Amino acid sequence: MGVKDLPLASGRQIVKVFESFGWIAHQGKGHIVLQHPNKSPYLKISIPDHKEVDRFLLRAELRKAEITTQQFMAAYEKI
Repeated sequence: MGVKDLPLASGRQIVKVFESFGWIAHQGKGHIVLQHPNKSPYLKISIPDHKEVDRFLLRAELRKAEITTQQFMAAYEKI
């Protein structure tokens, strides 16, 4: 699966998927910052609160979160 397999979704939809993996969202200005309670406190995922999030940005954040594209898409289809 490549970048083109990722959805063009809103920031809020993407955050819902990250929350299904245990990430906790904190609202910022224009971005939603996520932290995982079982990972390093310095590891933060930042998703822009836009109507459409760039696929390359999403892929980069998935890599930081150690979530594969397949895992993300499976969770995205359930939401």
